[in-house]
Amino acid sequence: MRQRIMHSIFLRNKLTLVTAVSLLSLSNVSAQTFSDFSYRGNDKIYTNNPLKENEFYSPILQGCYPDPSITRKGDDYYLVNSSFSMFPGVPIFTSKDLVNWKQVGHVLDRPSQLKVQKGGVSQGIYAPDIKYNKFNDTFYMITTQIAGGIGNMVVKTKDPAKGWSEVQKLNFDGIDPSIFFDDDGKAYIVHNDAPPKGTEQYNGHRVIKMWDYDLEKDQVVAGSDKIIVNGGVDLSQKPIWIEGPHLYKKNGKYFLMCAEGGTGGNHSEVIFMSDSPKGPFIPAQNNPILTQRYFPKDRKDKVDWAGHADLVETPDGKHFGVFLAIRPNEKGRVNHGRETFILPVDWSGKYPVFENGLVPMKPKLKLPEGVKNQTGQNGFFPNGNFTYNDKLTDKNLDFRWIAMRGPRENFITATKNGVKVNPMETNIKALAPVSALFHRLQHEDFETSVTLDFKPKSDKELSGITCYQSERFNYVFGVTKKDKDYYIVLERTEKGSSKLIASEKISLSKTIKLQVVGEKDEHQFNYSLDGKNFKNLGGPVSGDILSTDVAGGFTGSLIGLYSTSSNDIVPN
Repeated sequence: MRQRIMHSIFLRNKLTLVTAVSLLSLSNVSAQTFSDFSYRGNDKIYTNNPLKENEFYSPILQGCYPDPSITRKGDDYYLVNSSFSMFPGVPIFTSKDLVNWKQVGHVLDRPSQLKVQKGGVSQGIYAPDIKYNKFNDTFYMITTQIAGGIGNMVVKTKDPAKGWSEVQKLNFDGIDPSIFFDDDGKAYIVHNDAPPKGTEQYNGHRVIKMWDYDLEKDQVVAGSDKIIVNGGVDLSQKPIWIEGPHLYKKNGKYFLMCAEGGTGGNHSEVIFMSDSPKGPFIPAQNNPILTQRYFPKDRKDKVDWAGHADLVETPDGKHFGVFLAIRPNEKGRVNHGRETFILPVDWSGKYPVFENGLVPMKPKLKLPEGVKNQTGQNGFFPNGNFTYNDKLTDKNLDFRWIAMRGPRENFITATKNGVKVNPMETNIKALAPVSALFHRLQHEDFETSVTLDFKPKSDKELSGITCYQSERFNYVFGVTKKDKDYYIVLERTEKGSSKLIASEKISLSKTIKLQVVGEKDEHQFNYSLDGKNFKNLGGPVSGDILSTDVAGGFTGSLIGLYSTSSNDIVPN
């Protein structure tokens, strides 16, 4: 599935690269400032399942945080996620207990590392893998960058919170690479690839390949590649999309864990064992060891698409696994995308098994012994139903604020009254950097608002909110001008085709407050000219275009503070 979507992405036309050079000078555009941002989640799964003192919620990272990978150095755990064309790329979190997580930044935070300027929203960074090498006290992050001609790549650091090296391009094809450091100091890379030319037996037939890795040169050893899994657990059953491999060692045996079945409803995690890192790898008889594919579609508190996992061992010898899954709404929509879940792993037998990973998953887990749930407090990432308020006046914005295809610093200006999102000569439908600050959607029932100080000088200027699944699927809700009048407008873009839902002339003497309220599959776009009383524009509209199952790709929905000097929305 992933490869088919990748192919369709590559066939799209690409627009001209736009960088900071394309910013208009402030003298040519209207002053506009966003302030007092608020986001509040109100999902019934959390109100109906309040936490007890010894519990925490999974997913641990709500919203678009897919393809998790995890490692440990001493008492510190580090976790990374896919970021596609978001900029900066590869969010990185740290924890000492696997429950309370703090974001310490992004691995790829410089244009020299991340070449996504022309990429579709689901290009860019796929399935990062993070591993700590105790032999040289170095962290490695290896991934596939579907952009800029980079492909598979690695960066490294001594301290994950203090910046990473420039990109080292790796000399092999395929996707989903991960790195393994053996007890003797040797290193290997495993990854997904196509079968040898002429041997593909069916659509979705893939292989897992291994290479020796030269730690001095940071490169695979030419000619060392070997196929260690062909097709999946049982080639006769035509398994599809074997991918996301990770290699582990326990009690002298080597274990290869992979995703199988595609990233949709048949997603699963499977395990193989060998006496050697190069195989042969024998699949466990009890595969899969994690999946949600066997259960009724109408089950309560549904979690689905579980897989693409990674394991970590605690200092006291216990094991946990992080993995992606989705929580569809009542209409089966996947608006907040693939999220990061966690489960304890039972490795008391020969093979690891995710505890309660083969039954319908529950929203709550028991805290590990001696751990206190501090999510949403003391700088730890929030969880469950939470409210996030940001005055947007800090010089250094919170790490959760991201851009698309280019640095946010290229178009924002911090002020004591809020953040200016200086408009680029691109609009939200461009395959190019756009001037929008994005926050992930993290709930199906939510309310978000922001205050906007803006008076457009022409019909080419617009500022407001975008609810964004991709450049081809989004809503724009904002303020623009027609002739001498100001208008509030709502536009829906589906499959790249835009339609004005509603527009209304407004008297814009002061700031305007914009609000989006989501409930299940409906969104309402409201505005207030006095900061208290809200008026709806366009009535409830469907959130369908913000769902992965409609829009395609691998991301979740984003809420953007958006400004453009290339507005093409014409009010009625």
